[in-house]
Amino acid sequence: MESLLEIQRRCHEERERLVKVMVDEFMEKKPNDKDKIFSDHRIKIYLDQYVETTSQLANLYEDKDGERKAEIAALSGPNEFTEFYSRLKGIKDFHKKHPDEISIPLSTEFEQMAKAYQQSDAMNLLVEFTDEESYGRYLDLHECYDKYINLKCVEKTDYITYLMIFDHLYDIPKDRKNAEYRKYLDTLNEYLYGFNQRVKPLMDLDKNLEQTREDFERQWSEGIFPGWPKETESALSNVGAPLDLSAFTSWEELASLGLDRLKSALMALGLKCGGTLEERAQRLFSTKGMKQIDQSLLAKKGGAMGKNLSSMAKDQARQKEIASIEAQVYYLSELIKEQRAATKENVQRKQARGDGERNDSDVEGSDSESEEEDDENDDVPYNPKNLPLGWDGKPIPYWLYKLHGLNINYNCEICGNYIYKGPKAFQRHFSEWRHAHGMRCLGIPNTAHFANVTQIEDAIQLWEKIKQQKNQERWVPEQNEEFEDSLGNVVTKKTYEDLKRQGLL
Repeated sequence: MESLLEIQRRCHEERERLVKVMVDEFMEKKPNDKDKIFSDHRIKIYLDQYVETTSQLANLYEDKDGERKAEIAALSGPNEFTEFYSRLKGIKDFHKKHPDEISIPLSTEFEQMAKAYQQSDAMNLLVEFTDEESYGRYLDLHECYDKYINLKCVEKTDYITYLMIFDHLYDIPKDRKNAEYRKYLDTLNEYLYGFNQRVKPLMDLDKNLEQTREDFERQWSEGIFPGWPKETESALSNVGAPLDLSAFTSWEELASLGLDRLKSALMALGLKCGGTLEERAQRLFSTKGMKQIDQSLLAKKGGAMGKNLSSMAKDQARQKEIASIEAQVYYLSELIKEQRAATKENVQRKQARGDGERNDSDVEGSDSESEEEDDENDDVPYNPKNLPLGWDGKPIPYWLYKLHGLNINYNCEICGNYIYKGPKAFQRHFSEWRHAHGMRCLGIPNTAHFANVTQIEDAIQLWEKIKQQKNQERWVPEQNEEFEDSLGNVVTKKTYEDLKRQGLL
């Protein structure tokens, strides 16, 4: 029932709402890599829909069939009221036939679409990752690695080493890059391309690869592409190397070059290259200064030289095609540097685990999910009550906080008014360096007598009392030394000396 102008208005509204949805998606904070990738895929869906709507709108404005122009003329013509009532009648007839039809506004459609795309189940249908890839955090090159170690042109390495050298294709000699190598290269290129598309959906990979191909063509023509040097003179001798005859005055001088060099020069001109040294030299010298070569001197098209040239051309085309795929691998590998390093660390971490740890990880869930949870916990934890953090970096439970008495503060004046949380930390601090240093500053030994003493005044009074008790318990010779007289009486030293002076003993 919509007219062309209404469809045009709807396309404009849809484009504006798509822009708003994309801006909202960009502004929303993503807690981890999984949500970032899913968000990029949602934006890619909105962007494709925006391009499609824009294309439809451009076709409406172009109006090749003239329907839009006719509709505008009908609305603005002399019978505009007739057109108006005709359209009104059509709308009424439609609602009579469909009385329960509910019109859903475009805003509601976009809200429902955004909610549907927010669900993880819906996104899993749009983009899939293996368990090893952990939603784009790691690479899963096991299939490529299996094909790599089965190649005859490479040395056998472990998986961790392969992760670091899989793009070092220039180290492989070009004469060993056979059909099996081509299959391996196609598998590697296909995986890297698919992985980058899944991880970076907003990047125009095809356009960037087109630029990579242009750079490759330039490097290949200049002979500077890595791993594919220019052909040497010995290689060119198979297809012929031209020879400047202006420097020679007779065929005898040409004969001094030897059979191989003469053959190469004859092949370059397309001449017959058989015969003795003299025949070859005479045949080649006879072409000096000639604009057109005698047909009797030319080699047959179906001869050995023609076959050799054809095979060489095919071989060069095959090598160029392999090198072109290598150029794509080099570019795609540069885009996944972070995932490459993270994959190496993840594999090393897995290999360092014991059997028990591997079983525990299988029971609790996949390694990717546990690593993702670790990333989510990298943010500042929600801790409104300022609870202490546990071994996992999260606040301990509040009941455990109350059970250990961590809500009770103990102040120690000897430690410089330092506050200890909980009785356990308070009791332990009496044997620690802080309290011992405070006692040394007071000139008091840090012994068990001063346990639970936190005030400086109390410690000093207790130390004075202990010193008095020690003085009282100290041994005094005048009072504690005993003597025995001739009758067996035991008296103190002072009494004994007094009696002795008096002569009573």
